Amino acid sequence: MGKIIFLDVDGTLVNYECQLPDSAVAAIRQARKNGHRIYICTGRSKAEVYENLWDIGLDGMIGGNGSYVEDHGTVVMHQLITMEQCRRIVDWLHSRKLEFYLESNNGLFASEHFEDKALDSVREYSRRKGKPDADKMSVRSIFPEMIFGGELYRDDLNKVSYLLNDYQDYLDTKEQFPDMENGTWGGAGETALFGDLGVKGITKANAIDHLLAYLGAKWEDTIAFGDAKIDIPMLEYCAVGVAMGSGGEEIKAMADYVTDGVDDDGLYKAFVHLKLIDAM
Repeated sequence: MGKIIFLDVDGTLVNYECQLPDSAVAAIRQARKNGHRIYICTGRSKAEVYENLWDIGLDGMIGGNGSYVEDHGTVVMHQLITMEQCRRIVDWLHSRKLEFYLESNNGLFASEHFEDKALDSVREYSRRKGKPDADKMSVRSIFPEMIFGGELYRDDLNKVSYLLNDYQDYLDTKEQFPDMENGTWGGAGETALFGDLGVKGITKANAIDHLLAYLGAKWEDTIAFGDAKIDIPMLEYCAVGVAMGSGGEEIKAMADYVTDGVDDDGLYKAFVHLKLIDAM
């Protein structure tokens, strides 16, 4: 077995406009031909991993920031939010008038007013990621597969994301749900745009540990690529951690190697640097 490579998706494999560089596709395909294994390791649930990513050729995925692990179509681990927890979350967010969406391998399910109330936040998130025409984007263009009007009491959830009116909403929710993994995204600290709730103890690093045990693989052979703070535990866990040049300063400071940005063929250049492939 060669190296086992874990790729974050947004900002690492694809750019912030969800464009997939040809050089990244070529690098992954050549690395797999060379005997290396490639897994995406993402906050996305499987419902958000579209065919253009699977068509690259992947050995599997870690999704929901670590709640789901799949190898060649076999589910290695899937830890779900319980129905009881889901009911508590939905009722709490409704009581606080916080709009949200439920993240499942079966789809993204929006709360009643998410499409209207989330518009400013998703546009701001897009601006921060450098997306052109961010002010013209709609919630449906950013979440093309989102389901509106679906059932909100569910037993198939990986995690829940909710809009923050202010940072106190996150602090109050964290206090309300000590049995859950609490986080924020879309900004650091009080600049965060969203909070999220997941299964307690779930991280990308924990999921990698489960996959390595399943594969009978060695830690020494692991390489992780990421661009954001949430990827730091994954880079810390793996033997080699690579940060994208277009990523945040915090992850670049702790990485073993910093490559170029997504649009500057950063993934391909790092694969060459790490001798996973020869220069093409």
